[in-house]
Amino acid sequence: MKKLFYHVRVPFVALAHDIVMIFVAWVLAYFLRFNLGMIPQIYLLEALQVLPILIVVQVSFYYIFSLYRGVWRYASIPDLMQILKAVVSGCVVTVLILFLFSRIQYVPRSIFPLYGILLMALLGGSRLFYRYVKDHGHLTLVGKRVLIIGAGQAGEGVVRDLLRNRKHYYPVAFVDDAPYRLRKKIHGIAVVGKCEDIGNVVKKYSIDMIVIAIPSAKAEDMRRIVQYCQDSDVPFQTLPGLADLTDGRVTVQSLREVALEDLLGREQVQLDWKGIKEDIVNKSILVTGGGGSIGSELCRQIANLDPLKLVIIDNSEFNLYSVELELRESFPDLKLEVYLVDVTDKRMVARVFDSCKPEIVFHAAAYKHVPLLEKQVDVAVKNNVLGTNIMAQTAIKNGTEKFILISSDKAVNPTNVMGATKRAAEIVCQNLSNQAQTKFITVRFGNVLGSVGSVVPLFKKQLEKGGPITVTHPNITRYFMTIPEAVSLILQAHSLGEGGELFVLDMGKQIKVQELAEQMIRLAGKEPGVDINIEHVGLRPGEKLYEELFYEHEKQQATAHKKIFRAMFNLEEVKELEAGKKFDFIIQQYEKTT
Repeated sequence: MKKLFYHVRVPFVALAHDIVMIFVAWVLAYFLRFNLGMIPQIYLLEALQVLPILIVVQVSFYYIFSLYRGVWRYASIPDLMQILKAVVSGCVVTVLILFLFSRIQYVPRSIFPLYGILLMALLGGSRLFYRYVKDHGHLTLVGKRVLIIGAGQAGEGVVRDLLRNRKHYYPVAFVDDAPYRLRKKIHGIAVVGKCEDIGNVVKKYSIDMIVIAIPSAKAEDMRRIVQYCQDSDVPFQTLPGLADLTDGRVTVQSLREVALEDLLGREQVQLDWKGIKEDIVNKSILVTGGGGSIGSELCRQIANLDPLKLVIIDNSEFNLYSVELELRESFPDLKLEVYLVDVTDKRMVARVFDSCKPEIVFHAAAYKHVPLLEKQVDVAVKNNVLGTNIMAQTAIKNGTEKFILISSDKAVNPTNVMGATKRAAEIVCQNLSNQAQTKFITVRFGNVLGSVGSVVPLFKKQLEKGGPITVTHPNITRYFMTIPEAVSLILQAHSLGEGGELFVLDMGKQIKVQELAEQMIRLAGKEPGVDINIEHVGLRPGEKLYEELFYEHEKQQATAHKKIFRAMFNLEEVKELEAGKKFDFIIQQYEKTT
């Protein structure tokens, strides 16, 4: 009963207010018409006689145009438009009624325009004032004071959401590097400086928290902004990148801690998903090494493209079990087959091909740990070279349409066994592309963040233990890319490929591993060299100070996608890669650069 009374009472309060505003606007219109002087008695009497008619007509149009369905707390432009329609309609109908009965004698013609303007101002102004008070009233009594970095569309969305939900936080100021936004206000919150002024703004406005609201920021801009935030010694959070804001909505719930991925690659990759899907939909797809970091992400993205069937093979029982469990849960309608198979097992590989008839093969299976493979050349050659050859030859025999080899930047001028075997695998596919109907495509790229055995998971474990973080050399640099971005570009390269191409992904700038370690320490709220030490342990066997993406003789050619290049190469004659000759071949490749 109490709830019912509350819902009935609120419209009557609003209605009473709006009726009073009719009276106020009508009287004010007469005072303005007579220059704030005395209103002649004959006009005053007519005005009072007309007022009841005006109220009845105007209130009727209040309801016709649903003025009381909107909530004053969220009054906006659509509400003002409804008020405009109600007021104009009320004025027009009242004039017609008065004209029919009295020819509008003793009602000055200027009264109705004045009345209409005043009533719209009073009705709209009161609603907007109410919203402003609700959004900004008593701000100093609640929540933490928030500084928003970025006064664009995302920043506006964050402020709007904070003003509506001020239980824990409320916005105080913006900073933005765009000169034209300086001193502008968004929802009453001013842009008070540039990003470089963050430290001073934090002190001046007693900021408790910083929100980075620039989902389109590039990696170098994010690193700069994060450095300013860290120097201010105030907690900070960020919005996800554009690719992750799938519904386009910016809310406080979207905020999260700044991740390493934000600092190494936030630029959104634009892909031709329609073209990619056309090449995958209703086809049987085989992914080797499907339980690994790249392989499992390939399976996720391919599963989302409606393949006829997804076949996964891996020689790790646990990895295979994990990816199968995830895919069956996430894609219940996906036709999925998994096989515990080693790519060097000719018999089992042939059995999988006979059973599944894959039309496209993504060959991601490979051993990649550089120091381990330095001591086991035979294992590296067997898996990375012979395994690739077995998969490729089997694909040809079974009429597979496309075979995509996932390669590595370590294949360029290799100084280690892993790089040499990947280069050998590249050459195998390059040569087979001229000898078969199957289209062979190679995709070469650098390190991916968070892959099994990479430096990032190692650093995280060392951080959890309190350090030290071990870096092989202070000047060592590496290319880095997120796993989803790398995989999406692999799929795009597959779509672009016509056979025989060696595609190289644009990895951006090389990053010092030392700086990567320092950034991870700071993101954990620690200070490098103070809370967590960094130790240099020396280059590991086969490790290079820097990686390369192209050979000198490989000319770079642009493709239809700005982040994918084609390496133009000269075909090299490759001898039969079987048991008796594998070592001679790999040693030749290895000795060329060592």
